[in-house]
Amino acid sequence: MMLQLLLAILAVTLTINYLLVRRNLKYGKHIPGPTPLPLVGCFYLYINLKPEDIIDFVSNLKNKYGNLFRVWIGNRLALFCTNVKYNEIVLSSQKLLRKSELYKFLVPWLGDGLLLSTGQKWFAKRKILTPAFHFKILDQFIEVFHKQSTVLVERLRPEATGTLVNIYPYVTLAALDIICETAMGTSINAQTDTESEYVKAITELSLVLTGRFVKVWQRVDFLFNLSADRKRQDKIIRVLHAFTTKIIQSRRQELMARAAEGNPGEDEENADIGTKRRMAFLDVLLQATIDGRPLTDKEIQEEVDTFMFEGHDTTTIAISFTLLLLARHPEVQERVHQELVDILGNDPRAPVSHRNLQDMKYLEMVIKESLRLYPPVPIIARRFTENVDLGGKIVPEGSNFNIGIMHMHRDPSVFPDPERFDPERFAPDRTMELTSPYAYVPFSAGPRNCIGQKFAMLELKSTVSKVIRHFKLTSAGPEPKLTMQLTLKPKDGLFIGFVPRV
Repeated sequence: MMLQLLLAILAVTLTINYLLVRRNLKYGKHIPGPTPLPLVGCFYLYINLKPEDIIDFVSNLKNKYGNLFRVWIGNRLALFCTNVKYNEIVLSSQKLLRKSELYKFLVPWLGDGLLLSTGQKWFAKRKILTPAFHFKILDQFIEVFHKQSTVLVERLRPEATGTLVNIYPYVTLAALDIICETAMGTSINAQTDTESEYVKAITELSLVLTGRFVKVWQRVDFLFNLSADRKRQDKIIRVLHAFTTKIIQSRRQELMARAAEGNPGEDEENADIGTKRRMAFLDVLLQATIDGRPLTDKEIQEEVDTFMFEGHDTTTIAISFTLLLLARHPEVQERVHQELVDILGNDPRAPVSHRNLQDMKYLEMVIKESLRLYPPVPIIARRFTENVDLGGKIVPEGSNFNIGIMHMHRDPSVFPDPERFDPERFAPDRTMELTSPYAYVPFSAGPRNCIGQKFAMLELKSTVSKVIRHFKLTSAGPEPKLTMQLTLKPKDGLFIGFVPRV
């Protein structure tokens, strides 16, 4: 009886698989790509794939099959696209908002937060979170940027001998301190307490989740749940959730206590330190409502965890690679330094205002060019909820559509001489050279663009400018091997030599 049941299940599975493949082949046959095998598709391409192979893997397939190609994973049709016109169709759509099914691997950690939600729930969350990035709130964070970048500079000072130093771990901890203090209103002192359990947990979880992307058999929940990685993941997530839950509960109690005392406002005077209280993103969430009701602790935790994930990893990458490029191009670095002297004077310890950061026009061009060459999220993906016409090629509903941001940014038809570092590409009089506003999308684009991009740019300017004001970058190590661990990372670190300016 059991054997008959298993055979029946197998027969149904094979029939469904056949019908799905047959339907998708009808649409996908005009899109080039590697030859799929029965049942498993292009599984064979992924057998020995490692995170550090992904960028080259996509590059090789792009070179062979063009700027739109398909790969079968079992009965799933996945497309990779670096065509600006096709990517604009997808990114600008008000309907194609659902993230790829691979994002489901993040659900145990991030739940149904802004990154992963869709439909009306996503619209409602985007609406309530937008005020958290109002310029008046962002202005309050300049002090945090200044404080934590000062700690970063002091931690780097003993290393400022001109010999090559791996700056990536230093920047990582600084970015983590910044996002904790701005998102949750608390500091975990990651830069001074490098043994922090929370810091280790975030690093370890990114490795587990990346493993599910490249080990295609682990994309099957049943097989992943049988693995040691599932137990490891659950243990790590318990640490992360315990930390954010504790902060949320503490902050909620503090907010209720202030309300009971008749001082609920964000600008009240803090008697202990004699300064105005800074409003964190968490405070916005605690005071927000959806359909007239306050957010639950679980809903708030999802958004805080999302801010933590998206807000420290991506800025770490952007800061680190910007410094690497400045080390490689001393003429650009000196122009940046001169701009900073013109704006702030010769005292590297002078605090920076919001207006000062806005005036750093050339530094902004440098950062944008760095983001072109090394976008922190080099590939983003959507799952089509309807058939989509891409230049006469019909892509069926249910397909996963991967947008190769990094490969598009290095396409010579979009950016001439694309491997050359040239901040002047983003000079005001040259921005019209882009064929489409969707040709340069380090923060994505369209309705699901990055809600925190203004926050990120302020943090990048503040941190990079602080380092350049204190140190002259004298040398750079070899081009780092790039790896994908949810975001772009240097596999073996990122090495720069620097000496004090004063």
